[in-house]
Amino acid sequence: MIDTSIFHGKTAAYYTLGCKLNFSETSTFGQMLSELGVRTAAKGERADLCLINTCSVTEVADHKCRQAIRRFARQNPGAFVVVTGCYAQLEPQQVSGIEGVDLVLGANEKANLIQFLTDKWSASLLDCQHGSLHQHHTVGLKDIKTFAPSCSKGSRTRYFLKVQDGCDYFCTYCTIPFARGFSRNPTVSSLVSQAEQAAAEGGREIVLTGVNIGDFGKSTGETFLDLVKALDTVEGISRYRISSIEPDLLTDDLINYCAGSQRFMPHFHIPLQSGSDKVLQLMHRHYNTALFASKIATIRRLMPDAFIGVDVMVGCRGETPDCFEETFHFLSDLDVTQLHVFPYSERPGTAALRIPYTVDDREKRLRSHRLLELSDKKTLQFYSRHTGLDMDVLFEKAPRGKAMHGFTPNYIRVELPVAQARPEYDNQIMRVHLGGLNAKKDALTVKELV
Repeated sequence: MIDTSIFHGKTAAYYTLGCKLNFSETSTFGQMLSELGVRTAAKGERADLCLINTCSVTEVADHKCRQAIRRFARQNPGAFVVVTGCYAQLEPQQVSGIEGVDLVLGANEKANLIQFLTDKWSASLLDCQHGSLHQHHTVGLKDIKTFAPSCSKGSRTRYFLKVQDGCDYFCTYCTIPFARGFSRNPTVSSLVSQAEQAAAEGGREIVLTGVNIGDFGKSTGETFLDLVKALDTVEGISRYRISSIEPDLLTDDLINYCAGSQRFMPHFHIPLQSGSDKVLQLMHRHYNTALFASKIATIRRLMPDAFIGVDVMVGCRGETPDCFEETFHFLSDLDVTQLHVFPYSERPGTAALRIPYTVDDREKRLRSHRLLELSDKKTLQFYSRHTGLDMDVLFEKAPRGKAMHGFTPNYIRVELPVAQARPEYDNQIMRVHLGGLNAKKDALTVKELV
């Protein structure tokens, strides 16, 4: 039995860096603590507990994590500071050495957050010496076996359901398997129960998150398609989105099923990383450009108006100018909607460091700029095809005095002007007539409600 009296009446501040999976987990941590009597600190209010969920996908991410930890410790003197996430798993000693940090929890330990807090926070209160414990609790890759369930929306309208964790791929540039462990997942039935609970709470849309969600089922003998079919039967949930799925795991059966589903939206995010087969081999990716192009063609044939986002890495080791030009021309000819472009970052301990050819930072910026321009062109073309159409939009709560935003089934961002916005539209699916682009060119405006 855990003595949770320590939590009553306390305040907490949360900060998340990185992916949707991290945001989902932080939101779940906050919900767990709220149920124990911990209130989220108001803006400007000193918190008793600070929880920072970190990312380590790039060196820039590591730097932002250190900055955030120091800032939270400084802004909340005397607070009990807990750090978890990928950076905490990969560099526990470095993180625990940051002034103000009390507790560092790795990928295996964060599932037992409440137990660790009960033990360690109580001890620190008795000693009255916050920031002096510097305790870190992590295990090696082979011992990362726990799965921390998460289905929460935090301050958002959409729920984020964690369906899988870890990765078995070990791409040469990536540290995620070391930070998250091997692929693992809960049962389909447990995830259906979480979706049913989200529906009971009024949720309308759920985003399926994970590290490599197409790999779902290794722990339970099930498949990702089994999960999709089961979730599709949950009453009350109007929309599902698949956050990101590897092209070699995006099966034709899955695409076909989503095309015929009323609840799974015509929206895919597929990591490409490079449009050069030579670079894909250096990365140890599990597909080539021909397979990737065939997946896009299948989606377009079955769902012509689907939103297709693509991850692209620029400047990785081995990406010669010719290889980059291959990538640029491959993407130019590919019928996708948006590119998520990010520069390669050297990560200690990765196999990519053995590849001799390197790209300097200036060239990385130039390549990123070209791909971002291409992305803007493709996205604007996609948006322009929908101007003047009537579409259903799930609206999200807006700050007072600000325009409301929401998304169509195929993930077009839609802006409802302040004059038309109403608080009761939050979490409602409404039929609208779409106008042109807004001033920022990042959304279509609502011409009128239908």
